[in-house]
Amino acid sequence: MPRPSCRNRSTPTIEPSNGVSARVSRLPLAGRGFAPGLFFSAGAFRAIEALAIVQNNDRHSIMRLSKRQVVQGLSVMASMAAVPAAAAARKRPSAPHPPVTIRLSTPAAPVLTAAKDLARDIELVLGAPPVFASQPATRGGLLIEIETRPGDRESFSLRRRGQAITLTGADLRGTIYAVYQFSQDYLGVDPMYFWTDQIPEPRAGIDMADGTERTFPTPLIEYRGFFTNDEDQLTGWAPARADEQTNIAPAVMDKVYETLLRLKANMVVPSTWPFPDDLQIKAASARGLIVNQHHATPVGMNAARWPEHAPYNFTDHPDVLRNAWRNAVDLYDRDQEILWTVGLRGLSDMPYSAHDPSVAGSDQKMGAIIAKAIAEQMRIVRDRFPDAKFVTNLWSEGARLMRAGHLQLPPEVIIAWPDEGWGLVRDDGQVSRGQGFYYHVAMLNGRANQLSEMVPAERIRSEFERFIKAGATRFALVNVSDLRAVTMTAKFTMDLAWGDTRPDRNAEDYYRDWATIQFGPKAAAPLADFYEAYFAAIPHAPAGKNYGDGMELGDQHYHQTARELLLRAMVNPPYYRSFGQTPKWRAMQLYDEKDADPGKWIDATIARELPSCRSAARRWDTLLGMALPIERLVPPKRRAYFRYAVLTMIAANRNSNAMLMRVCEAVIAARAGRTGDAIRATAAAIAQIDELDRYRAFGAYGKWQHWWRGDWLTNVASTRAQLVAFRTWVTDPAGTSPLPVLDVDWYAYYKILKYQGDRVVDIS
Repeated sequence: MPRPSCRNRSTPTIEPSNGVSARVSRLPLAGRGFAPGLFFSAGAFRAIEALAIVQNNDRHSIMRLSKRQVVQGLSVMASMAAVPAAAAARKRPSAPHPPVTIRLSTPAAPVLTAAKDLARDIELVLGAPPVFASQPATRGGLLIEIETRPGDRESFSLRRRGQAITLTGADLRGTIYAVYQFSQDYLGVDPMYFWTDQIPEPRAGIDMADGTERTFPTPLIEYRGFFTNDEDQLTGWAPARADEQTNIAPAVMDKVYETLLRLKANMVVPSTWPFPDDLQIKAASARGLIVNQHHATPVGMNAARWPEHAPYNFTDHPDVLRNAWRNAVDLYDRDQEILWTVGLRGLSDMPYSAHDPSVAGSDQKMGAIIAKAIAEQMRIVRDRFPDAKFVTNLWSEGARLMRAGHLQLPPEVIIAWPDEGWGLVRDDGQVSRGQGFYYHVAMLNGRANQLSEMVPAERIRSEFERFIKAGATRFALVNVSDLRAVTMTAKFTMDLAWGDTRPDRNAEDYYRDWATIQFGPKAAAPLADFYEAYFAAIPHAPAGKNYGDGMELGDQHYHQTARELLLRAMVNPPYYRSFGQTPKWRAMQLYDEKDADPGKWIDATIARELPSCRSAARRWDTLLGMALPIERLVPPKRRAYFRYAVLTMIAANRNSNAMLMRVCEAVIAARAGRTGDAIRATAAAIAQIDELDRYRAFGAYGKWQHWWRGDWLTNVASTRAQLVAFRTWVTDPAGTSPLPVLDVDWYAYYKILKYQGDRVVDIS
């Protein structure tokens, strides 16, 4: 099949995953005609210049920046926003006369940042920038007043009286939400616009009826937000400069924070293994978000950078960990709003018992030492932040200890029950009022999803409503990995967390609403049916009592299983495993040292995977046939996103499933001495990878060029390389001997954490 390009705008033949050639609909290549940048007039430069914020001792002060500084700042912002080039040539609405005026009575820096976003939205939709109250007033124009008046937490209102529109928040974030809600409802700006490339339609004016008065109450869940975890693709696509003390370009992380605020979230865990003074942490606070921490970095202590030769044992060396926690707390600024994660995990996000023989094998002792550590962490935090709030995330063994009654915590600590990566929370019915939960719509575990959606909306709604009904509405943290692949379900979680729990809105309704906004009303109904079929098509692991049994097998599963099958077929044990989420000094670990016969593992794996892949192949082929005709119903300007969000999502599963099926067949043939069959099956597996790459090209339009450069965790390229090595080994086993190493996440985290250099946790 020819590779799509700007000259070759179609893929005339698609290889079905069952290996039978078939003619299907042509797929025009996405992305042609896109160019980066938003449109900023001289007026916009003046308006934003007038509202420039300086973060100094008075973090809410305002000063005028030079035009050169403003241009530099805007060039960064503009470079991260893709707008179709055709939009520049489209007929712009006549500039409103006189222009809209924005007046702020709230000096807080995060509100001013939201106001700048509103100014950009107004110019994009109305064709002219607003005038700010610091400039000469205009007569007869529309006035937008942004104000804060004390009221219920994070509530807000939108009101119009004559030519005056008032956006009122009860507090800092309520005011920000008022600004973004107005932009969404009356300018048509999609809260997910950065990820969906949705450009609002031009309008002649702001269609908000005189007399409008809308109030929005306190959100349902108190702390709610995203965890950008295992952020390989964002790091690879938009790496920060070496001098910026972060892994992802600040302009991109600012879009993550803006997205959260447009969704009316209030909290973020900005990355997996940061130090507390890293730029992404400070930038989240500057946007007005509450900073929370990864469950493996209690009070911000970066356990992935633990110093060599320092004991990690709270029983025998409590002062070492106590110093590490205190020094981490001291790295936060006093004016940052933080929800402090407390707990005790081991290095590399492993159970603490791996480092403390005195508690290994005893849940009672484990619970006691964790409770003791939490009490110490709370004391340390309160020494510097007397009004601190706390949460403990019961990831992994924490949930087991809590369910069994071995973990006793102070009542002021919010208990967050976790799922295991598939959106089913592990409280076993023990959830109670005042608690919360940690949830995944993306998960790095070798079996779930990084490149595509996996958790169905009906499961999300069911679990959220179960906790809401129990009164467990203090905390909802949603792991979204790199966010772009799971925009649909990520948005749904924040809709529910805010309070959109309409009893008559089921999963199909949400799919239809999402499809209407993203792909137009003509495509909405068939896409709602498609999404139902998509989630039903995902294969499940066999039922059992082990981790992940009975749950969906996502895009990671195919590639990790295929690479391990090929390695074990080529090389005898012992095998070694490299880890990236670990201190740099930690050596490789022996993997499966008790498994002296790789043949048994290979036989069992193929017996499980081959029938599953063959069955799933039919479903994936049917699903692709279902999706292709829908493209004709999508407006041309939205087809680029459709091809990424729908067709590439299918391919991430369909072609990966077919690849694993061919790998199983190739290994069977090679072990039986059928060299020709092994070579042909390997070639068929490589062909599936190549077809997947052709579909992935659809996701690299406009600003998303090089998006797949950071696919270091699912790592499709590594799977292809292993297949090429296996093809050579089949004909020359004596001359081909790959290293017996299962590279799980080492390279990804080498890249993600490279900016930290040789920095380690301060234990002095």
